[in-house]
Order: sequence, then structure tokens, then C-alpha cells
Amino acid sequence: MTDHDYMREALSLAQKAKGFVSPNPCVGAVVVKDKIIVGKGFHRAAGLAHAEVEAIDDAGPKAKDATLYVTLEPCNHFGKTPPCTHKIINAGIKKVVVGCKDPNPNVCGGGINFLEENGIKVISGVLEKEAATLIEEFIWYVQNNKKPFVILKCASTLDGRIATATGDSKWITNEKSRGYVHQIRHEVDAILVGSGTVNADDPSLTSRICGVQTKDPVRIILDTHLSIKPDAKILTQASTAGTIIVTSSGVSKEKKAKIERHGVQILEVPLKGQRLDLNKLMIKLGQMSILSLLIEGGSVVAGSALKAGIVNKVLFFLAPKFLGGSDGIPVFEGTGPALIKDAFELKNVTVKPFDSDILVQGYLI
Repeated sequence: MTDHDYMREALSLAQKAKGFVSPNPCVGAVVVKDKIIVGKGFHRAAGLAHAEVEAIDDAGPKAKDATLYVTLEPCNHFGKTPPCTHKIINAGIKKVVVGCKDPNPNVCGGGINFLEENGIKVISGVLEKEAATLIEEFIWYVQNNKKPFVILKCASTLDGRIATATGDSKWITNEKSRGYVHQIRHEVDAILVGSGTVNADDPSLTSRICGVQTKDPVRIILDTHLSIKPDAKILTQASTAGTIIVTSSGVSKEKKAKIERHGVQILEVPLKGQRLDLNKLMIKLGQMSILSLLIEGGSVVAGSALKAGIVNKVLFFLAPKFLGGSDGIPVFEGTGPALIKDAFELKNVTVKPFDSDILVQGYLI
């Protein structure tokens, strides 16, 4: 096996932590001695042992003179747990292979330098792109003034409709595509929709995967005038995650008090024109340690998110269906650019089939 093979194993371990470790990044590690993996570990939750500690403890005495493969540069500072660099040195590890450096500009390279100063050989940048993609939301958050990494999910027919003229949308995509979206819900910190979607569809906005332990995202509802129905599922259902309703400062105290009785949080955001200022909302969500946000709103919310420039990543599902008319509901509502050269264009595009559906994924920021 090569360095890439061992790092892939570490990345696979790190993936298991997706959805459970925020606001920390997910990290995996393996200890290799005489070309055999003798220890494995991953960071399971904030406050628990880091991946390096788990892998070294799993290896036991075999960690001496072994090589440690870790997806993210080992920490060299005291937080809720001691520095991993100290654990590595004390275990007698002779070599460390790192996927990507710590993205925090204040600590980047510190762990690597400390290990090298203590006689440990370090190789960095093995499967760096894969390691960085795994923690892309954490990287964005620490490098961009603590704003959440925003994923916009869309699903449409081939002729670009998310529902018929009557509002019917169940189901445009197939079961496999919808299952993948539930996996993404599990992985992100929060999910955002507009009050129109809540009032029309009464969604649960939870993560449900048969036979798999999942975590519900925090539910965020854009509701400028607090028009949400009092019996909406997001107000009455049992969930480990909370609900935040974002509204304007002009809403009466009586309306707010009535909604707050359901145990939800009211968050005020100023208006920009006739709509809530999404950029101001991102600042507030970042201050609440929400690192990643999935937008699943309707055409108004999707169009507003694009125009506000807050979308980092797009997941666009295309189903092999078309309505064949011009009266259906489009993916985006509002005025678009006058020229094609000003169109939104995805970068680093990948295409993946989900049975008969197709997922087009790419980045705007």
C-alpha cells in the first residue's frame, strides 16, 4: 500500500464523523507499522478525543517507531483536549503524513513545525484536495469572518420546473436522490426554507435515513411577517434540533410571543428592499457557530440567495421529466441578468447519476 492508500483509509474514517463534530472539523487517522495498519481513529464529537489520540491509543505499544497518517494537521494548542502533537511525540511516532494543513491562518503550520523541531519527519499535502473538501465548511468559516458555508439544493424537471402551476411537486426526483439529500441534511448544521414552503408543504425538515443514526439540522425559516401556521410540523414535532424563525423588526410583540410559546427562537434581521437581508443573517448565524447551511427553499428563496451572493456550493438535481408548458413554477423567481456573460457559472463541476436522476454539483464561491 502507498501513502495515498493509507490516507484514503484515514479519510474514510473521518467521513464517519460528518454531522456529529461541528463546530470542529471531521478528522481521521491511522497508525501504520511495517506496512500494516495497527491503529485507527476519528474525532467523534466536540470535546472528545481527537483522531490522532484515538488511533494511537488503538495501536498501543505498536505506535512506537510507526507512521501516523492524519487528514488534518495535528493541533499544537490546548483546547477542550490537550495538544495532539504532545501525544504523538510521547507515543514514539517517527513519521507523520498529513492531508492538509490547519486552515486557521493563526495556527497553520504550527503543529507541523513543532513535530519537526522534536525530530519527527513530516510529509504534508497527501490527498490534500480530498482532505480539504471533506472540511470545506470549516475552512470557509475560519477564513471568512466566521460566516457559514452555504449549499443551495435545487431539484427540477428537464424544463426547469420545481412544481406544476397548482403547486404540486411530489415527487420530482426519485427516492435515491431524496435519500442523498437527507444525508446532506444530517451533515450540515442548519437547513433554511421560506415560510411559503412551510405553509404550502408543511415539511418536517429532519434527517431520516432508514437504519442509520442521523442528526437533525437546526431548522431556519424566513418569515418576514410571521405568517407561519400555528400547527406547522416544525413548531410541534419532536426533534433534538431547534427551530429559528427569522423575521423583521416590524412584527408585533404579540405575534412573536405567540410563536415563542412553541419553544422556537425568534431572530430579527433588517430588511433589504422588501426582503430579509440574507447577508446580515449569515453574520448572525456565524455568531451562533453555524458553520454550514443547506438552503432548500422555493424559487423565491433560491433566487434571493443567489442574488445576495451567499451561495458557495450548488447541488442541482435533474429528473428525466418535463411538464411541457410554461405555467409551472420555475427554479428561480425574480429578475435575472440581461446578458449571458453575467449568468451564474459553476466551477469544479461534477456530474453523478442517482438511478434515472442526475446531480450536477459545483461551486460559485
